[in-house]
Amino acid sequence: MASVDSRDGVGARAARDELERLCEREVDWRRGPLGAVPDADTARAAAILILFGVLDDAPASARDTPVARDLDVLLQRRADTLRSHPGQISFPGGGIEPADAGPIEAALREAHEETGLDPAGVDVLGVLPEVPLAVSNHLVTPIVAWWSRPSRVAAVDHAETVEVFRMPVADLLDPANRVTTVRRYGSRTFRGPAFLVRDTLVWGFTAILLSRMFDELDWTLPWDAARELEI
Repeated sequence: MASVDSRDGVGARAARDELERLCEREVDWRRGPLGAVPDADTARAAAILILFGVLDDAPASARDTPVARDLDVLLQRRADTLRSHPGQISFPGGGIEPADAGPIEAALREAHEETGLDPAGVDVLGVLPEVPLAVSNHLVTPIVAWWSRPSRVAAVDHAETVEVFRMPVADLLDPANRVTTVRRYGSRTFRGPAFLVRDTLVWGFTAILLSRMFDELDWTLPWDAARELEI
């Protein structure tokens, strides 16, 4: 995709088309630092909403970018008191409940409960293959969507989410904002792709999914993976 530095929406429409096509082909999540769940028989099914759209204001600061500077993705910061992934940046989402018709309904329901998002303004583009989340024994289905009619969002339950925000994709793609995080668990060391945009660090499961999607979409710009950040 050619570089776009405008607010006219042309680049955003092209991005939507590419995201939709991504959902039509297989993405092998095993090509990367994701491991298998420890117990597939007891792993809980979950769904996340990876919601792209166009910012109304505050476009990306990055200038040389393969996507429109006003293309964004919805993210949230988890509460520090949570047992699972405390304080981390994540996508809206959660466990699939018996009352849910499937992962799409679960992802939209969770996004509404966590951020106040109006699902009526969301166009689902497709479903990506299930992703193992080993640390909490979940099998996660990513739902890729487009915010056709953005609604007001904010942290609804501060016991779970303390911040909800829209991150410009161009800032995530900026090589100056790419790092490799290093996390040590006893004798084991885990390295993974991450994004450090101003004071916001996106790492772990969320960063792995974004990084892999950007690679598949051919949006990734060359960056220095040797630039490490200890977690």
